Amino acid sequence: MPRGFHLITRLVLQELPPLPESGLFHLFIKHTSATLTINENADPTVREDFEQIFNRIVPENLPFLKHDLEGPDDMPAHIKAAMIGSSITIPITKGRFNLGTWQGIYLCEFRNYGGARSLVASIYI
Repeated sequence: MPRGFHLITRLVLQELPPLPESGLFHLFIKHTSATLTINENADPTVREDFEQIFNRIVPENLPFLKHDLEGPDDMPAHIKAAMIGSSITIPITKGRFNLGTWQGIYLCEFRNYGGARSLVASIYI
């Protein structure tokens, strides 16, 4: 997946069995330079703005960073991932994700070429 903030709600739902009437859905990403979060799902400029803000907060090529064997985007990606976190939890109500009208699941890819990402989904009844 290319660098950026990607709306993946539909992709996640396509991979799941039918949801129970009620419960909790937990999603975990098995990586240290990409994350998951919930945010605005309608206007794509929100995702562009997130990218711009995070790149300004944690820019590449900071002269004091030591972890740079995998390129100048690697350590900044780890820092950005630590700021957001590696999992989300969503309530399930009446067989559906109980998200707000404008909420969706983002996969936040902080590497220029992050490659394939693995997610673990759990449903608790």
